[in-house]
Amino acid sequence: MDMEAVSKDNYRRGMLCAVSCSVLWGVLPIYWQALRPIESSVIIFYRIFLVGLVCVVVSLKVYGIQEIRSHLKPKGAKLRYFAAGLLITANWSIYIWAVNAEHVIQTCVGYYIEPLMVSVFGIIFFKEKLTRYKLISLLLASAGVLVMLLHFREVPLIALGLALTFATYAALKKSFELPSVLSLLYETMFLMLPALAVIIYLEVTGKGAIGAGHPYQYGLLMLCGPITALTLIFFAEAANKVPLVTLGILEYISPSLSLIIGIFLFREPFDSVQFAAFVIVWIGLAVFTLGEKRESDRLKSEDTIQETENEA
Repeated sequence: MDMEAVSKDNYRRGMLCAVSCSVLWGVLPIYWQALRPIESSVIIFYRIFLVGLVCVVVSLKVYGIQEIRSHLKPKGAKLRYFAAGLLITANWSIYIWAVNAEHVIQTCVGYYIEPLMVSVFGIIFFKEKLTRYKLISLLLASAGVLVMLLHFREVPLIALGLALTFATYAALKKSFELPSVLSLLYETMFLMLPALAVIIYLEVTGKGAIGAGHPYQYGLLMLCGPITALTLIFFAEAANKVPLVTLGILEYISPSLSLIIGIFLFREPFDSVQFAAFVIVWIGLAVFTLGEKRESDRLKSEDTIQETENEA
């Protein structure tokens, strides 16, 4: 079989998965709002349990109980997974509550700032190099947030909460070397039973999802676990087949779609000052992307030179 053809096929499949992941995540605000009037807190508990359940089933089928147990044996592993689970749950919770409280545009701000915040954490905690591109992009992103702060005279807590929780989660995950499904299993398994207990209590007392919405909405709610797992699978498949720089650029499809949905479908207020702040952040992201691409090209060039020298 032609290896070049296989490589091209893998790349095309990776690109399809990357775009599918970003588009799916970008249109999810429509899904979350379709669950109203089910309370956001109820949705969050269902999501924790159902995502964990999907990961248990998939992990048992793909890896088996022995391998699942083996990654929990190292000292401190359970505590790290539990902490990561709390952080990603906080991120999910802020996101779902914000969407259903009609703050979709603020969630977009958070997801635009998120990769820049991850860079800040990399610089602070892992001594990663602060390039001029990263510095300029961080300053521009900060300027965009400052414009919103001065305009609304309040801190954009939703956006900053999303960015900070995910950046902290990403920093903690840097020490994990696991397949994505196993990683998510460990992050949710400690919260599954408490979440199930809360779900049972809410349903028994009439405060849960069954009595709040229509029967079809309860059916939709059951899909939140598979949807999250599918998004994760798409992302993991893409990460293995396309360059991370390309993947990072494609990820901006998600908040861009959510922004369009927030403005034109949900009719959230969006004035000229907010637009100006977004433009500043977009410029920062463009600088950030350019810097990442140049760094990636430089590393590829160095690898090529090294391979040539080794062959010689």
